[in-house]
Amino acid sequence: MIKINDRSEKQEVSHELKLMLERLQETVKSLIKIEVGVNISTKASAFDIVLTADFNDVDGLDEYRVHPEHVKVLDFLKIVMDKAVVVDYNI
Repeated sequence: MIKINDRSEKQEVSHELKLMLERLQETVKSLIKIEVGVNISTKASAFDIVLTADFNDVDGLDEYRVHPEHVKVLDFLKIVMDKAVVVDYNI
């Protein structure tokens, strides 16, 4: 989950980030499926983006982490993100 900082236009940034993340499906071979949701809640405790990404294995996740297109998303996040919460797990 990602919380956009207060210096950014949350709705605009959230939708731009959603598109950037969804485009990764086309370029990152190890990414099987990605789902990105934009928050609709007005609660102060709510985060702005939720992301679920599926990989065959940890090696696929590791490939995703360093893929140049994913790194571009990370660079964007450094500008607009306040904080993130991450859980990586096996099914």
